Amino acid sequence: MSGGEVVVAAARVYHDLLKAVAKHVGKEDHKSHFTDFVKNEFQKNAHSVEKINLARNYTYLLNSIHSHKDLLFSYNIAVDRTEEMKQSAWQICS
Repeated sequence: MSGGEVVVAAARVYHDLLKAVAKHVGKEDHKSHFTDFVKNEFQKNAHSVEKINLARNYTYLLNSIHSHKDLLFSYNIAVDRTEEMKQSAWQICS
């Protein structure tokens, strides 16, 4: 990659990473330390191709985890229904 391509790739990855962090972690004040950490680490290593790839992979991981979690919830796989079933049993017995 030439110098210009690295800068363009870094800007795109940085934008995508901050967007994913804002979407999945949140923008609230008590969560700003995570966003600040991501910004500082990215700015320190913005010209390293390996670090840009690492940031791209982390963005992909962050988005994928939440997509899989949403999929599991849509099928009710991730929901523990034990407590709900105990409550129903007590109501039937009463």
